Amino acid sequence: MSLAPALLEILACPEDKGPLYYLEAESILYNPRLQRSYAIRDDIPVMLIDESTTVDAAEHDRLMGVIGDLGIAPTFS
Repeated sequence: MSLAPALLEILACPEDKGPLYYLEAESILYNPRLQRSYAIRDDIPVMLIDESTTVDAAEHDRLMGVIGDLGIAPTFS
């Protein structure tokens, strides 16, 4: 199940308050500015900084490639 569009429109990174990218197939929300991902568990975004995962440069490049290839838009602009 995907996240509701109305929810995506208001989701922001809890740390820098910027937009996120929703990678549905990977069940994450990604912040490329901080190279941090937030898991989605049971269709609920886990938006706690302490629960986020910092990704390395290679994973960042991979995620940005997926975002570009699929034309994923940020949660807001």
